[in-house]
Amino acid sequence: MADFQLPPALVPDDGRFGCGPSKIRPEQVDHLVAHAHLLGTSHRQKPVRELVGRVRAGLADLYRLADGYEVVLGNGGSTAFWDAAAFSLIEKRSAHLSFGEFGQKFATAASAPWLSAPAVVRGDPGTVAAFAGDEEADIFAYPHNETSTGAMAAVSRHGSEGALTVVDGTSAAGGVAIDARATDVYYFAPQKNFASDGGLWFALMSPKAIDRIGRVASSDRYIPEFLSLNIAVENSRLDQTLNTPAIATLLLMDAQIQWIAENGGLDWAHARTKNSSDLVYAWAEAHPTASPFVSNPEHRSQVVATIDFDGSVDASKISAMLRSNGIVDIDPYRKLGRNQLRIATFTAIEPSDVSRLLGAIDAAIAAL
Repeated sequence: MADFQLPPALVPDDGRFGCGPSKIRPEQVDHLVAHAHLLGTSHRQKPVRELVGRVRAGLADLYRLADGYEVVLGNGGSTAFWDAAAFSLIEKRSAHLSFGEFGQKFATAASAPWLSAPAVVRGDPGTVAAFAGDEEADIFAYPHNETSTGAMAAVSRHGSEGALTVVDGTSAAGGVAIDARATDVYYFAPQKNFASDGGLWFALMSPKAIDRIGRVASSDRYIPEFLSLNIAVENSRLDQTLNTPAIATLLLMDAQIQWIAENGGLDWAHARTKNSSDLVYAWAEAHPTASPFVSNPEHRSQVVATIDFDGSVDASKISAMLRSNGIVDIDPYRKLGRNQLRIATFTAIEPSDVSRLLGAIDAAIAAL
């Protein structure tokens, strides 16, 4: 395997296909360098607050947010947001769809002693679970895209009129178009399609969600400052965060938002990721030893493609052979333990590089 060498025609221009963090485009790094004077400066002062405001306004424009919706951000990633939701968003009980690692993580965070036990509908990895319709809960939560398995759910409202629909958009945001009005909270971290680093969470929040956050904050529930969504809302309206934000993360995200907007917005990004993922699925369906892990085409992610191989192919060897040629991070999610490859087709990844990757996989299989 160490001697395996791809022909130049099969080597992608950029070999980063990891499902998190994402490939960062060189132009984003240039943007970071051009604004390096912001690094190491106060996040309470105008220059950094203008950066935060630009990112918030850019997201609002990309998602065509309806009147009353706000872009809120806070320190920490999606993991911090799950804990914040348990303190600040769930009033009594939540309902969750768990069809992979990250849907289950939110359900676990919602199993807090001050809340009733959550209602959790589980689905097998590679499928998309569905609410039964009789769950008694004040929030209904599910992942838009399950990064661990490559299964993607439709974004739609659930529950009674008073319930909130809360969607984890981390690996879909910036690469899959949605109607934000179908959610009350669409939250994500920026290290996937927004091609940035971690350290922050963002959320598109409806007026109803913001009212709920205020109501919970005014109750007698203890809420740590760091996990207070009410404090996050108040600070976001001032274009700042409770603690010092990752300014480099904001700059990389700023460049990516501008790039997506200049090329046609979320509709353009959606078409681009779908084109790339369609290439992967068509290749797998035609291949004698491969098949899409998600069997239902309607549930296949357009930003994370998981491909199974039969026993004649060792996917771990394929990954190692390609890594020695500069193609990295196509290994499966570790806890699944499957003989598969997991390929990101995020917005920053060139469809032409996806085509070269598939040719490289073919070459590695032939060499084995």
